[in-house]
Amino acid sequence: MRKTTTLALIATGLVALGCGSGATDNAGSGGDGAKGDDKPAKTAKVGQPARDGKFEFTVKSAKCGVAKVGSSMLGDKAQGQFCLITVNVKNIGKESQLLDGSSQKAYTADGTEYSTDTEAGLYANQEQSTFFNEINPGNQVAGVLVFDVPKNVKLTKLELHDSAFSGGVTVALS
Repeated sequence: MRKTTTLALIATGLVALGCGSGATDNAGSGGDGAKGDDKPAKTAKVGQPARDGKFEFTVKSAKCGVAKVGSSMLGDKAQGQFCLITVNVKNIGKESQLLDGSSQKAYTADGTEYSTDTEAGLYANQEQSTFFNEINPGNQVAGVLVFDVPKNVKLTKLELHDSAFSGGVTVALS
């Protein structure tokens, strides 16, 4: 009985944390980011801003077929191929928000989902720690999301999130 109560308390705490960690009523909206915006999520293209919660994402470029990231001394080699997604992220909210690279997803045309490669992301973003970074209101960061996918895979879209609990916004890569 005590173990069940403890698990329930932990679950309640995690839900409470999620509610205050950037999940917003307008998550995934394609509108202007105003609270209560009921417009359906639209799919942005490379170069177009797309909003999810407190973040405005702009994918600048996508490059696949990369075998290694980092320097000749320190780096990470792809299991298949690295797809490097260069993105700007701006905090459009009124509070600081944590940008978590592991909340970002990439997909193929058949719906196969890929997660970011955290270690490769550290090597690809050597100048600064971009994707586990607190961003204050009005500030923005630029960096590279790294996905390690099989050599024959073509990514068709991204799902970008302001937090692990948000609805996300879609960006078409082709």
